[in-house]
Amino acid sequence: MNGLLVANKDQIVREQMVNLFCKDGYQVTAVDSVVNSLEGILNKTIQVVLLGGVLDEQQISKFVPLLKKCNRNLSIILVSNEMPLELLRRIRKEGIFYHALKPVEDEGWDEIRQAVSCAFENYHARQGIGRKLFREKGSIPVEKAILA
Repeated sequence: MNGLLVANKDQIVREQMVNLFCKDGYQVTAVDSVVNSLEGILNKTIQVVLLGGVLDEQQISKFVPLLKKCNRNLSIILVSNEMPLELLRRIRKEGIFYHALKPVEDEGWDEIRQAVSCAFENYHARQGIGRKLFREKGSIPVEKAILA
């Protein structure tokens, strides 16, 4: 299951994201506050959090470590307006997966869709769910075995 949490106070943006990511086949939970969905994060039914417009930037630098303590494998994608470089560096150190500027037009969503897709691939690779490249220890890679 690919559980995606969309946390954004802006209802219109939240609905856009839900529609977009449901079409992509994700199990989407939308909230105006991440606190409302901590259970999903703790139970690991949420693997990726799309965080935007929920907190001010100073609070995000304190909130990201809390989310990572709930689930260390959680991928957090921050969608925000421009922020000071020093603050962005501090947030990145705390463990966000990706930072994107808030899309201004429809084509700006492609970057966020790609980031979400990469976050799930990364999550599954860390969990060992992704495609296995080796059949068993010491064997040749499956891709080479197919070509041989």
